[in-house]
Amino acid sequence: MYPILKQSLLKAFKLMDKELKLHPAIDCFCSGSTAVTMIKQGQDIVIGNVGDSRAILGTRDKDNNLVAVQLTVDLKPNLPREAARIQQCKGRVFALQDEPEVARVWLPNSDSPGLAMARAFGDFCLKDYGLISVPDISYRRLTEKDEFVVLATDGVWDVFSNKEVWT
Repeated sequence: MYPILKQSLLKAFKLMDKELKLHPAIDCFCSGSTAVTMIKQGQDIVIGNVGDSRAILGTRDKDNNLVAVQLTVDLKPNLPREAARIQQCKGRVFALQDEPEVARVWLPNSDSPGLAMARAFGDFCLKDYGLISVPDISYRRLTEKDEFVVLATDGVWDVFSNKEVWT
């Protein structure tokens, strides 16, 4: 089941990015979006993530306390594998002096656009320089201890910790 769902997510994300180009009324040259999606089949979940959206699982630990388990990785330019891909494609990764904790993706010869994620739908101005819309895909089999999943964008995660979201 997992290989089929994985291929379906890969295809859907590719088509979504391609579809954006077909709508001239939607300006996606230097704007875009992240996404986190989940498919649940019985006790199996498959999650596709592009950018800095995130999924967490609320589950019970051995003492029956509710804990948050992060199911996805925030795909930001500060991750070595993401930075390496961007730099191999001649994109640049660096943080601004007044915001040193936020690595951003920049065009090779311009101080723009300064995108704070390494994967996204749209943002076509950076697609030749390492920005991709290929999702990071993960799988998990749910158990009786698992209670809920939260899917949210960086608008939530930049403000709240995983623990704050589920409490």
